[in-house]
Amino acid sequence: MKPEDSSLNLDFYRKLVRTYVDLHQYGTAYFWADKVVSLSNEDPKDLYWLAQCMYLMKQYHRAAHLILSRGLDKTHMLCHYLAARCLLEAGELEEALSVLQDLETDCNTNVTSSYAASGDSLVKDTPANIRSSMLYLKGCVYEALDNRGLASQCYKQALQCDVHCVEAFEALVQHQMLSSSEERELLESLPMARQCPSKNEQAILHFLYECRMKKYDRPAPPNPCITTKNVTAMSPTSSSIPAVPPAALQALAANPDVATWKAERHYYNCDHRECSRITESVLKRDPCRPGCLPVHIACMVEMNKSNELFYLAHRLVDLYPRMAISWFAVGCYYYIIGKNDLARSYLGKATTLEKPFGPAWLAYGHSFAADREHDQAITAYFKASQLMKGCHLPLLYIGLECGLTSNIPLALKFFSQARMIAPEDPFVIHEMGVVAFQNQDYTAAEEHFLEALNRVREGRSNLVSTSSGPPPLPPDRWEPLLNNLGHVCRKLRKYDEALEYHRQALVLSPLNSSTYTAIGYVQALQCRPADAVESLHKALGLRPDDTFATTMLGYVVDRLAGESSLPSHEDSLTLNEDSEHGDVITDSPSCTIPVTPTSRNQTGDAKPLEMVTPNDTLNQESLLEVEMQDSSAQTHDGSS
Repeated sequence: MKPEDSSLNLDFYRKLVRTYVDLHQYGTAYFWADKVVSLSNEDPKDLYWLAQCMYLMKQYHRAAHLILSRGLDKTHMLCHYLAARCLLEAGELEEALSVLQDLETDCNTNVTSSYAASGDSLVKDTPANIRSSMLYLKGCVYEALDNRGLASQCYKQALQCDVHCVEAFEALVQHQMLSSSEERELLESLPMARQCPSKNEQAILHFLYECRMKKYDRPAPPNPCITTKNVTAMSPTSSSIPAVPPAALQALAANPDVATWKAERHYYNCDHRECSRITESVLKRDPCRPGCLPVHIACMVEMNKSNELFYLAHRLVDLYPRMAISWFAVGCYYYIIGKNDLARSYLGKATTLEKPFGPAWLAYGHSFAADREHDQAITAYFKASQLMKGCHLPLLYIGLECGLTSNIPLALKFFSQARMIAPEDPFVIHEMGVVAFQNQDYTAAEEHFLEALNRVREGRSNLVSTSSGPPPLPPDRWEPLLNNLGHVCRKLRKYDEALEYHRQALVLSPLNSSTYTAIGYVQALQCRPADAVESLHKALGLRPDDTFATTMLGYVVDRLAGESSLPSHEDSLTLNEDSEHGDVITDSPSCTIPVTPTSRNQTGDAKPLEMVTPNDTLNQESLLEVEMQDSSAQTHDGSS
């Protein structure tokens, strides 16, 4: 009789472990992994897979102890990486950093070879881009420790080691660690030509990263097929980037991420209807796509879709109660219905769940701004500016709050800082024009307003053909800008131009009584009393309690009746805009995903918020509309 072979086939059990891991039966995989470790006399490979099973079962402390107690982090790179990740997930940040501290940051050094020399039996199983993953992990640890400077350096090093490490790129962009110009410099510095297998792959990677970069620093075309080198001047290296193959471009256009990025561009161009249409189509295919939800929520707030937002917020809270976006949606709902105390409660919970979630911080500040609690709003915006170093929106909103408290020099300081980060943002340029108007520097105010209008029209000209006829009208969000141009032209005695700008504003917002009042005022100054009476009557028809329109109408009617003459110089009027309220009213942008809520209108009512996501400037308290307000509004607004 042939004796039975007593040798064990451990490979069978090892394959069994991997099979159950692939089937997500982690308990069964752990059971057999534990037995294999005993049978193999604690072979490092089997210890690694046992720790892997513990990690998948969320037993992070056990997994880290298993590796560190046996010194495997010193001799096996995969174990080194897994131990650090377990400590990060367990919240042991200092210990995780100490494990990663000796990591060599030179991407040209072959770490796996040094581990192989020390007897690493897992070298052949170690991915070539393990160094990039470890640098990314180190950046996550630094960010959790609030050391965002070192975190940014680690993320950049991770991208240099592996240009395909999307999580490192997302951390830099989504957490607002870089300004728009710094993002472009980073993109052009990546060694794509060396690491991509062909020029087609290089073009696709460059295109996808380019679509993900900031979109709210200037108006730009939403067409994802247009590359950065066609939109703005780039460094000479940008000319070496090949074009994306048409077939790949057409296929990617239907990708949910690319569609979301296009929706973001529409959102920041103030084309909220088109943005909403795109996000709704994306969410039909993937109802809770995290990347699409912030801009979709911002659009719902901007378009005042409270019922739809209520349904979405409840669904998100039921499905994902541990995600910041769920409570952000709830906070936005309470914001647009005017319950700002409840909004702050839920937005605060969102910031607790995800500290670097910029839209929640901006919305949190907007909820204070809507209640005219300027000091608390400034505090919230300062916190947002610390977390969003590369974003100009917190600085812009701080400047707005300073302006509302009549601290004009400080407001100008923050607007100037915001413009250093985003020099082409028309919202920032517009606010600098408002400050110049308040300082009675009307020539400078006109220059700022015209520059802002040109920026807006540049973005629109990429969407609408302007080969013949006048330039396209800006989105209706920019109605205050046109009225402000009308006011400053009136101050400069350019009455015909003032009327033209006010009439353009009427096209965007036909039921704005203050625009009719401004038109009537200019017509009165042009000695056209009959036209002035008609315009002022329209203003009073829309807003019967408009004290300024009522007083002006009295002057004009008296002149028509021959009982008195209307002074020809506007400043000699008993009731002029300067004596009323300085021609300043607030129409704000929203919060950006990025999300950015709004502010108040001339009666102090809360207006919808926008996304933050980061950012456009009109969705908050951003537009100080240089507009004539009656004395009743002055009484309501206090010192405004």
